[in-house]
Amino acid sequence: MTPWMLLISPILVIISLTCVILQRQHLLMALLALEVMVLSLMFMIILVSGSSWLMFIIIILTFGACEASLGLACMTAMSRSYGNDQLNSLLLNKC
Repeated sequence: MTPWMLLISPILVIISLTCVILQRQHLLMALLALEVMVLSLMFMIILVSGSSWLMFIIIILTFGACEASLGLACMTAMSRSYGNDQLNSLLLNKC
C-alpha cells in the first residue's frame, strides 16, 4: 500500500461530492457521481482494512448496485414521462 493511494481516495470522494453539487440539474450525472462516491469509499475501506472486512465490502457493493439500478429505473421512467432527465421538470405540475 503506497501513500498516494491513501491520499487519492478522499480526493475522489470530494470530487464526486462537488460533481453532485455542480451537476444537480441532470439526474444521470448525479447518479454517476453517487456511484463514483460508493466505489471510492470501497477503495478507501479496502486500503485501510485490507481483506478483513470482506463481507462488509460485498454488502456495500451490493447496495451500490441496487442503488444504481433503482436510479436508472427512475431516470428511465422520468425521461419517458417528461422527455428529459432534468430535475427541475419534476417541479412542473402537468396535470
